[in-house]
Amino acid sequence: MTKSIFLDIDGTLVSFKTHRIPQSTVEALARAKARGVGIYISTGRPPQLITNLGQISHLIDGYITTNGALCIIGGETVCSTPIDRADADTLLADSAASDFACLVVGERGVVLHNPKPVFFDVFVRQLAVDSIDTSLTLGDIAGQRILQFSPFIDAAHEQALMRRMTGCVSGRWHPAFTDITSRQADKGIGLEKMAARLGLDMSETMAFGDGGNDLSIIRRAGIGVAMGNAGPDVKAAADYVTTSVDDDGILNALVGLGVIGK
Repeated sequence: MTKSIFLDIDGTLVSFKTHRIPQSTVEALARAKARGVGIYISTGRPPQLITNLGQISHLIDGYITTNGALCIIGGETVCSTPIDRADADTLLADSAASDFACLVVGERGVVLHNPKPVFFDVFVRQLAVDSIDTSLTLGDIAGQRILQFSPFIDAAHEQALMRRMTGCVSGRWHPAFTDITSRQADKGIGLEKMAARLGLDMSETMAFGDGGNDLSIIRRAGIGVAMGNAGPDVKAAADYVTTSVDDDGILNALVGLGVIGK
């Protein structure tokens, strides 16, 4: 029996087309919550960039953020897993040498390092994230541990870079950039830590996603659900494939899997 649902944001909860949560999803989650099901977020976004969940903020019980590097229930931190300093130095040196933009997520702040037009095209225009102060520099997060890098590089560059960042993993959910965290932090590991804190068996968890950074949680959850707009690898890893975010995907899955009635 599913007791808690973990939901990715972009492309799962929130439409890439409208930048909003479909009303059918809002209503379905409210019905699940009324039946005692916990509602949790599972996102690559750090807390500072979770700006598009106002429609369901009253339903949310906790967060897996930064691809599992920072997990929160209420005001309590369940885990915070930084990137090793040597790996962080490797990425920053490569950014300077290869001249790419990179979003750097510290424990308390987010900085856009080496700004490029692609960041504004993807984050501001496509994802509607306009809350980043692009005047900040790495000096503004000096002394903070780094939880995640989001470099704007292609897949080939990513593969070459990851061979040098041996303590890290990469989860790509957008063609323009990838998310890099410690090898000890991904959404699946975050789910395990959250379930342990909540006293849940993994069989009692359900996870929804659409991108490459959702693979670990979809594989680890009791029931892993891929959205209809997910890539082939995500669908192949899932226990259940629903319709797209814009076609009542979450409602259809929750009804189809018996979490809520028709």
